[in-house]
Order: sequence, then structure tokens, then C-alpha cells
Amino acid sequence: MKMQSVAVLHGIKSSKGEIEGRGYDSTTFHISVDLGQSSSGESMGVVTRPFKCGKSDEYKKWEHLKNSWPVGGIPVLCEFDIVAGADQSAKLTLLAIKPAPAQKAA
Repeated sequence: MKMQSVAVLHGIKSSKGEIEGRGYDSTTFHISVDLGQSSSGESMGVVTRPFKCGKSDEYKKWEHLKNSWPVGGIPVLCEFDIVAGADQSAKLTLLAIKPAPAQKAA
């Protein structure tokens, strides 16, 4: 099932290379997510979670923000795919990400 969501992007990392003859090429987006319930204690707030999306060249689309990255992150519009996991959990896969449209002042 696909779903769109507005989130906050805190960081981006591209990776490309080869280890022991195996190539890798990806971009990782670090997005805020709610700190979920835990079986061992209480929690509140948000953490960042890494989501891979696209190849390392995806980073170039965001590179112009490198020297002006806001401390609080960037609002983004994300498209996720949600699939039921074997252990009754939901697996979230990031399919697409782009800056959220600017909100007009009231």
C-alpha cells in the first residue's frame, strides 16, 4: 500500500563504491519518525531513521543546500510503500522524496 506523508529531512548521505568485488550505489535520507512504544520502558519524542532511496546521484538534487542546511531540517513530501512483515510489523520503504511546497502565510 502506498502512502504520502510530510516529514522532516535531517540529513542525506550518498554512497558509491565496491567492497570485495560487490558494487554498491545508494543515497540514504535521515527522516524524523516518532519514537515508538517499547516493551522496555516509556518514550516520547522523535528520532531520525535512515531510508535508502535511489542511487548516489540522487544526492546531486539536494547538493545546492549543503552550505545553508537549516538546523531543524527541511520539510519534505515522502512517498512510502507499506508492506506487512512476517512478525506482524509493517515494513516502510521510501519510494520518492522531494521538498515540500512552501506554505503561504495567512
